Amino acid sequence: MKKIRWTELIISIVTAELVGALSALISGGYSEYYSQLVQPAFAPPSAVFPVVWAILYAVMGFSAYLVYFSESPYRRNALVIYAAQLLINFSWSIIFFRFKALMLAAAVAVLLVIAVAAMVIIFRKVNKIASWVNIPYLLWSIFAAYLAVGVYLLN
Repeated sequence: MKKIRWTELIISIVTAELVGALSALISGGYSEYYSQLVQPAFAPPSAVFPVVWAILYAVMGFSAYLVYFSESPYRRNALVIYAAQLLINFSWSIIFFRFKALMLAAAVAVLLVIAVAAMVIIFRKVNKIASWVNIPYLLWSIFAAYLAVGVYLLN
């Protein structure tokens, strides 16, 4: 096993976390708006989301680190897809909370599922661990898309 490059690993995780934090900051206060919306079945309380997303951003950063330091010919493409899904993820909260564009947010949530699935698939070609650790992210993205589409349809 290769030696862990702790500084680079921490930078990778912190970078992913900062993307989420910046998105939340730009989105503005979300609790009040979220609580006013009619929610689909199984919608968790708003306090669940920051905790889950913080964990998932850390996992994304860890997996990006594994991919970045691989020697796979798919490494570059995998990192491009990683960046693309991160950008889509970043935009969702802003679209939903800042602009209150529920239909667009639902579409972006579905697009995120596709992007995360593509990331998981290409990460598998680069580093199987990087792929497997993102399965919870893919499942959560599917759940989040369900919630976003449900909120759009109910409101």
